Amino acid sequence: MKTWSERFEEGLNPFIERFNASISFDFLLLEEDLDGSIAHAQMLGKTGIISPEEAFQIETGLETIRREASQGIFKPDFLDEDVHTAVEKRLTTLLGPLGKKLHTGRSRNDQVGTDLRLWLCRRIDDLDSHLKCLQIALFNKAERNLFTLIPGYTHLQRAQPLSLAHHFLAYIEMIGRDRSRLSDVRERVDICPLGAAALAGTSLPIDRVYTAKKLGFSNIYSNSLDAVSDRDFTVEFTAAASLVMVHLSRLAEEIILWSSEEFSFVSLTDRCSTGSSLMPQKKNPDVPELIRGKSGRVFGHLQGLLTMSKGLPMAYNKDFQEDKEAIFDTYKTVSDCLKAMTILIDEGLDFCEKSLSEAVESDFSTATDVADYLVSKNIPFREAYQIVGRIVRICLSKEILLKDLTLKEWKEIHSCFEKDIFEKLIPANVVAGRISEGGTGFNRVQEQLAKWRNELISPNQ
Repeated sequence: MKTWSERFEEGLNPFIERFNASISFDFLLLEEDLDGSIAHAQMLGKTGIISPEEAFQIETGLETIRREASQGIFKPDFLDEDVHTAVEKRLTTLLGPLGKKLHTGRSRNDQVGTDLRLWLCRRIDDLDSHLKCLQIALFNKAERNLFTLIPGYTHLQRAQPLSLAHHFLAYIEMIGRDRSRLSDVRERVDICPLGAAALAGTSLPIDRVYTAKKLGFSNIYSNSLDAVSDRDFTVEFTAAASLVMVHLSRLAEEIILWSSEEFSFVSLTDRCSTGSSLMPQKKNPDVPELIRGKSGRVFGHLQGLLTMSKGLPMAYNKDFQEDKEAIFDTYKTVSDCLKAMTILIDEGLDFCEKSLSEAVESDFSTATDVADYLVSKNIPFREAYQIVGRIVRICLSKEILLKDLTLKEWKEIHSCFEKDIFEKLIPANVVAGRISEGGTGFNRVQEQLAKWRNELISPNQ
């Protein structure tokens, strides 16, 4: 059974038939296609376009197909072209001519748009759940490491010491924005195109609002042309997903650096790392490397969807067949990477507190605090900045650190220095002193931990 009319005298070239078919990948939309078809049949019965009895028989037939699919009985092939045709063909086999009434008042154009939006709404909800799980894993790691110190970097150069909890909280904030963006996207996915038909609507007295509510949509498209030709939501979703991958890739990169011998801030557990086939001493960060690498395929899908959409006239075009594989793979890639990163954070990292402690004790990352010390003595910051720069140069020439200078040497540099300067150079005191809102000071980090505990762990969440 072909879905087009008898104006065609010849069949498709066999290669073109395969080339044209999308059933190999859009069968993933089967559940959504059945849901949409059931709601459409119920609407046809409600409006009297078909009888209520016919609507019930069609619904029963569609549920039979759902059951057959779950049992592995319903297995369409490329001759069915797409999931919509496969369902209609099977329904007609089950019900006879009555099955041919299902497509009344709709087109595959609005049908596929409905299926894809239903599918994506559900997957965005899944991704939000995965993102929250990752936030919780990061939160748990942060809560256990409030007083663990780690060097902070700018330009990948030692900058200032931080609470490790503060570092993890930064990623929790990023993921919070990811969840917010996906929620915004979901609002624009949550619009029902069903009833727009091919492009101009239908002369039949359908009830689009009824169908939309049955499917759980919040609204319907106001313009039938826009309804069947809008793929903005696919681009928006992939853009939001790309930013998720950016954040995962940044975290992955830091874990890769931290686990190297040059950093030695963290060791990878056996549950989340592999070895070399040649070098027996190796322990490889495969999980973060794969996450970092997989970001590229999601970025590629975003570029592909933008390119697909940019030159299309109204309304539906076959180019839109290309949106599904991009969306399906984007969801799977992001979902898998979120699960993998959550496992890695939960059970794949052992922080080396000795290495971290030595790291924050062996650099000039407290230099800004020396400048702040001078500022507290009423010396203008820019002048204090230059003084400290001179002190660092002196230390470098002597191959010592700031903490190694004697009080006499401090006073020779500037008379304002007193013996309390040594307290100011202790890394834990430096971190504790970052009292500004949003800073790494232990009290401020505790405030943020309390906030996120309430948002992520509280019983109502």
